[in-house]
Amino acid sequence: MVGSSPEAAYQMQDPTARDPLLNLPTPHGPIPLPAFFPDATRAVVKSIDAADLEASGVTAVMVNALHVTTQPGADVISKLGGLHGFMGWPGPIVTDSGGFQIYSLLRENSRNGSVSAKGFIYRPGGHRGNNDKRLFTPEKSIQQQMRFGADVLFCLDQCTHPDDPSDLHLASVERTLAWARLCKAEFGRRLSQREADGPRPLLFAVIQGGNDQDLRRRCTETLLEIGFDGFGFGGWPIGEEGELVDMVLRVPEMIPRGIPIHGLGIGKPENIVAAYRAGYHTFDSSFPTRAARRRRLMVATRPWADGGISGKDFYDVLYLEDDRYYRDSRPLDAQCSCLTCRRFSRAYLHHLFRIDDGLANRLATVHNLSFYTRLLAALAHER
Repeated sequence: MVGSSPEAAYQMQDPTARDPLLNLPTPHGPIPLPAFFPDATRAVVKSIDAADLEASGVTAVMVNALHVTTQPGADVISKLGGLHGFMGWPGPIVTDSGGFQIYSLLRENSRNGSVSAKGFIYRPGGHRGNNDKRLFTPEKSIQQQMRFGADVLFCLDQCTHPDDPSDLHLASVERTLAWARLCKAEFGRRLSQREADGPRPLLFAVIQGGNDQDLRRRCTETLLEIGFDGFGFGGWPIGEEGELVDMVLRVPEMIPRGIPIHGLGIGKPENIVAAYRAGYHTFDSSFPTRAARRRRLMVATRPWADGGISGKDFYDVLYLEDDRYYRDSRPLDAQCSCLTCRRFSRAYLHHLFRIDDGLANRLATVHNLSFYTRLLAALAHER
């Protein structure tokens, strides 16, 4: 960690408790834990605005630094007050480095770019025909995230697929560790130039290693020696059937208590519950917002207090385009107090989806994010 021990930066609970972390301190306020960050990949959570996010109880959002560097660009964003001013969002912003997106671009077509010790060489347009190559280095990743005014930054890492050969996983870990050192050094330089008072931004490193436990441990232990504010599970957290892979549950055992762990791309409610109970503190995913736009609304099947969150049946998914909701006067979820559930019926949402009105996506997204806010709050009461 830059400047002090990991435990010193965080408000602590009873040290005998299972999970001592209560919040993450950031320049734009503390993030109560556990927390879910909806993906605002291109500086927007699709279909809703900052006021809707606040009304849904969202405390922080995740922006992809690579995407907003490409469009509209760091110069535009920095001149308009950073991401906070640009988006009109007053709360904390977490930025993903964009390493996974470049990896996906290269995996789709090797002609889209390459990877070396210096970083990624890639074509931003990929298959869309943009032939201009760019070099994306660990240092540049940190520089851009700092220019954006991010509250929590992620180091650039090299992702691999679980089916990749062992030598590729090893090379990925070695590059991830080398890049983490460069990211931390650049982060320290930028902090030394910082004039603002109050909490500084946080720097998280990403743990790679595929499904090889020894490689994961080696990566984790080396990153702990380098020192970061927190860690993220890198790679593929979800198996073929939509379940968490075993390695997701093993990594928290390698990290000392009191250090925050982020589940990159963990978004299904049952997976969040399992990962939280394994030791994760924060999560991000496009799952709830994408589900909302696909007419899938999540509702509680029973009260969540006193052990109500268990198995996969603590919630259900309503497909609002089904004819059975044509005359359904009930709210989506009687236990939910979001704008959608307070004011509108299932029949009205069904109607909006049927006529393909944009309000349907907004109301559905507000509800799904409120569902996640309630879920994380219920998990916090397990402490």
